[in-house]
Amino acid sequence: MPGFVIHVGASVLCSHGGQAQATAPNPRVAVSGQPSVTMPAPWLVAGCVLPPPPGANGPCVSAQFVTAATRVTSNGQPLLLFDSQAICAPTGTPLLIVASQTRVTAM
Repeated sequence: MPGFVIHVGASVLCSHGGQAQATAPNPRVAVSGQPSVTMPAPWLVAGCVLPPPPGANGPCVSAQFVTAATRVTSNGQPLLLFDSQAICAPTGTPLLIVASQTRVTAM
């Protein structure tokens, strides 16, 4: 399915409200004037409120996307899409893409 391409200005949160930020923007492809993001780079999470052990297994520290575009790449790496899925470490919970640009789609 096609989805909107994610850029570094997208609002991405962990399941507990922590703000996620891309560690490696892709300046080769810009959407809405901002660099896009490819799949391999990890994301850093700040502000996760999930308690550390023994109360829970938090907070979320980083995340890795496990799905991305299947047909569109940049520098040989698949671009992230609005419907791409990520897993946070060490909690194993997903990232939520809340808002991004809505003009450029990819598959």
